[in-house]
Formats: sequence, structure tokens, C-alpha cells
Amino acid sequence: MKRQLYFIASLLLITSCAFSQNKSYKNANQKDWVRLFNGKNFDGWDIKITGEKLNANYKNTFRVEDGMMRVMYDQYESFNDKFGHIYYKKPYSYYVIRFEYRFQGDQLKGGASWNVRNSGIMLHSQSAKSLTHNQTFPVSLELQLLGGLGGNTTRHTGNLCSPGTEVYMQNKIVTDHCTDSDSKTYHGDQWVKVEAIVLGDSIVHHIIEGDTVLTYEKPHIGGGFVSADYNWEKAGIDPKSAEAWIKKDGMLLKEGYIAMQAESHAIDFKNIELLDLKGCMDKKAKNYKAYFIKADNSKCKY
Repeated sequence: MKRQLYFIASLLLITSCAFSQNKSYKNANQKDWVRLFNGKNFDGWDIKITGEKLNANYKNTFRVEDGMMRVMYDQYESFNDKFGHIYYKKPYSYYVIRFEYRFQGDQLKGGASWNVRNSGIMLHSQSAKSLTHNQTFPVSLELQLLGGLGGNTTRHTGNLCSPGTEVYMQNKIVTDHCTDSDSKTYHGDQWVKVEAIVLGDSIVHHIIEGDTVLTYEKPHIGGGFVSADYNWEKAGIDPKSAEAWIKKDGMLLKEGYIAMQAESHAIDFKNIELLDLKGCMDKKAKNYKAYFIKADNSKCKY
């Protein structure tokens, strides 16, 4: 067991060092960044809202307006636990994702008090089509987005919540469902810039307005769903699917899907872009990139 832990720790150190030494991703050509959201339509995305069929956009929750991906509730009378997510159709493992968000107006009637100015982006998520009909949240790592509540209140953003998952921080397993970052508080309807650096099953960094506000390691399935009070059944996951997830307890999350969240407060997203850090690492190849840190030489072109 000690040898296994030493190996994992060494692997994390090597991966972290490789990335810290490789600053060139910041100088990557703009054309290397994949624009996940084209600002015109939802091509390449799947919608899943609790209690609705795949790609049923209940009450026009998700919209495209003025180049933005918008989560809107003007056609709702009450929230009624219609948690929603919109998923990019391709999974990724090693990547940097960046985007901007802003909250809008007041929370929809019927949303929980903890959902005021609350949304998120799900990393290493299960796919939209794999969710069960009444499932509220995907098994994933949520980069939680919170808005300030005014006055002198402190409310961090770029936090971590972990539906069906667990992580390590400073070599200790984190059992809390949500972990606060050390970000500033962003009040009002201002745009906030977010970046996440996701390195497979090794390490993840949350970055807000250029500041690294949270880092964690070894993301894996585990810890129940959320808590004893909000278990797999409470989350609307059918028994067969819940059993399958439970059998995967401890399995490292090497890759997954990306999803933007809708949970009762209107929010806008824009400039959703991704830089894939996995690719051809043979310097002789035409498509070699200096910022790649995970080799997939099956993609090499000569």
C-alpha cells in the first residue's frame, strides 16, 4: 500500500512539474482554442433537464441571444426542481477551459435559498444521455459559481462541489460536498472571467480573474452522492444506475464531459473556449504543439 501511495504521489508531482514548466499554453495561437459555443446556436450541445427527455428545452430555459448562452426563467411560474445542464458532446481529459459569466436579476420563485446567484460548470461529468430521467445533477466535479449578495458580505466563487465524487487536497481526502475557494466576492451583474486547468485524474486548478483560487488532486467516484440526506435516490437516480455508480467507488476520473448549469437563477455565459492539452508530442510531426502535456501520438500527422 505504501508503495502504491508513493507511486501516486510521484505521478502527481511529475504531472504538476511538467505543467508548471510548460507555460506555453498561455501563448497558444488563438486558432488552437476550440470555441465550444459558437454564439449562434446549440450545435454540439445536449440539454438535459430533470424530468424531461434528452434535448427537451423545457420552457426555453437555455437560449442563444447576442452571442451569449443564456439561462432564463421568464416562462416559468415556479422552479419545481427543474435542475438543468447543457453538455458539450465531446469528452476531454487534459485541457484548459475558459469562459465568462454574469448573474442576472432575481432568483426564480421556488428555488432553494442556497441557489440564489448560484450556478456552475461541471467538469469530468457523465454524458447527458447517461443521466436517468429524474436525475437532478450529473456525477461530476462542479466548479461552483456564486455571486455576491450585496453589502459587506463575503461569498467566494470558483468553489468545488462534488456530486458522486471525491478529491484530495494536500494529500487528504475531502469528504465535504462543497469546498470554498479563496476568491474575491463579485457583487452585482458584472462579468467574471473563469479558467479551469484539468489534467486528467491528477490535478485540477480553478482560476478566477487570473488568480488560482482552488487546487485539488486525484478526482474519483465516491462519497455517496451528496450526503445521507441527499443520496442517490433523493437525486432522482434509479436503483440500477445508482448500483452501477456505487460499484465504481474509488475509480479515478480520467476524462469526462463539460456542462453548464441552470438551477433557478438567470445567468449568462460567453466566450466558452477550450485548449486541448492532449495530442501529438512527436516534434517531427506537423501538428506537434509545445503546450501538449499528454501524448496521443495516434493523432500525429507527417
